[in-house]
Amino acid sequence: MSTSIEGPAAELLAGKNHAVISTLRKDGSIHNAVVWINVEDGRAAVNSAVGRVWPNNLERDPRVTVLVYDQQNPFEYVEIRGSVGDADTSQEADDHIDRLAKQYIDADSYPFRTPEEQRVKYVIEAERVRHVKQ
Repeated sequence: MSTSIEGPAAELLAGKNHAVISTLRKDGSIHNAVVWINVEDGRAAVNSAVGRVWPNNLERDPRVTVLVYDQQNPFEYVEIRGSVGDADTSQEADDHIDRLAKQYIDADSYPFRTPEEQRVKYVIEAERVRHVKQ
């Protein structure tokens, strides 16, 4: 059963607070990357381009941990542990990166897109959501 992200945890993800996504490499070591994130229907959603390291890791092993901290107070953070479902490479992935661009840089569309890239969206099914505020 997935844990819903709500309250102060959802507020952190709705702001301009970057996330660090941790995935597992083939050799079992951890790969970290800074990503944009939001909450949709109580679940965290992230976006990348097909072929990048962390999406490749998720295709092999869907387990993931995400840490999002308040840019103004890094001692307030939310940790999300879970796994991703199937990769979404439909038009929704393109629409999602545009929504994230609006959230993070107030742009109507993602300005860093390259003609050859295919966007991919992952929704995280959270097993644990932990919000800490000091």
